[in-house]
Amino acid sequence: MVKETGFYDTLGVNPKATPDEIKKAYRKLALKYHPDKNPNEGEKFKLISQAYEVLSEPKKRDLYDKGGEQAIKDGGMGGGGSPMDIFNMFFGGGGRMPQQRDRRGKNVVHQLSATLEEMYNGTQRKLALQKNVICEKCEGYGGKKGTLQTCGSCKGRGVEIKVQQLGPGMIQQIQTMCAECQGEGERFNTKDRCKTCNGHKVERKKKILEVHIDKGMKGGQKIAFHGEGDQEPGLEPGDVVIVLDQQDHPVYQRQEDDLHMKMSIKLVEALCGFKKTIRTLDGRVLIITSPPGKVVKANDVRCVHNEGMPIHRDPYDRGQLIIHFQVEFPDKHWLPEHLLPKLEALLPPRDEQLISDDMEEVDLTEMDRNYSQQRSSSSGGGKPSFDDIDDEEGGGQGVQCQQQ
Repeated sequence: MVKETGFYDTLGVNPKATPDEIKKAYRKLALKYHPDKNPNEGEKFKLISQAYEVLSEPKKRDLYDKGGEQAIKDGGMGGGGSPMDIFNMFFGGGGRMPQQRDRRGKNVVHQLSATLEEMYNGTQRKLALQKNVICEKCEGYGGKKGTLQTCGSCKGRGVEIKVQQLGPGMIQQIQTMCAECQGEGERFNTKDRCKTCNGHKVERKKKILEVHIDKGMKGGQKIAFHGEGDQEPGLEPGDVVIVLDQQDHPVYQRQEDDLHMKMSIKLVEALCGFKKTIRTLDGRVLIITSPPGKVVKANDVRCVHNEGMPIHRDPYDRGQLIIHFQVEFPDKHWLPEHLLPKLEALLPPRDEQLISDDMEEVDLTEMDRNYSQQRSSSSGGGKPSFDDIDDEEGGGQGVQCQQQ
């Protein structure tokens, strides 16, 4: 006479169920309520595993049938293992080496391209990927129940030893994974394999992930989706890790939380002041002003506070917008020669040079740009570009903008 039936009820079997019926019931429920498939059913999975631990061992089952759960507590259940230990032993190879329990699958890394506008404003992207999921048809078993056999090629070891002849009297032994069972040590006959997964226990399925790109995120930053990696019986799935790849922008270059841009101005604007408009990454239009009399020189650097990239996790605070000025000079002969003295009279005086008879006078001609580039290429040098802001005069991370 069974005193309590709670563990039998948990597994959904009759108190007179055979060991095979108990094992089959546990397998079905464990796959259904495994944390990989139902993260919110951890407590249910724990109860199922506890019931199976008792009812799968004849001595503990007999103790439970006579005295109930209290008899188990008084007599000691032993082991003290976690529910995942039972699951891994049952589905992960029938009690292989203990260090293989509670293993975790590999993380899967994907790169996601994002524009500077998306990192400035924040956005949500959908990413489609293929992943391994436990086969629903065979519930991760791989084939017809009870037909799993020890691999004849490797004799259940999962590896094969091959001997190669290297030369006269010289041989080499190589240990390789068994090709017949793929290192499992067990295999199904062709007719007994699951037709859905072909005995691999998992199948490929499409998964759509919604990736939230927060304001101020940077290139190379990682977004992890926990437990969304490939599934495998006996393993906790790894993570899917999204690595952001920041795309180049035609106007702005980013350095940490600052935005750098080039702006060309006419000579008259550099000397007499100007008003210019700048379109921001969120579509606003800024007006910047240089008052008359405040000369802007070539390669001068100015900044606009709080108009750079949003600070990640603090989007109401921004970096700086740093502007590198380039002054456009007029073409030659833009002013008639008879007016040049009048212009010179308005400009600061030139420096006088002392010239003596022993000095040599040479001609100043236009530079051949093609010749200059060929010389630079052959010598391994190169013209500094705006991309290398750190080396530009007045640029780089060392730029300190004065408070207006």
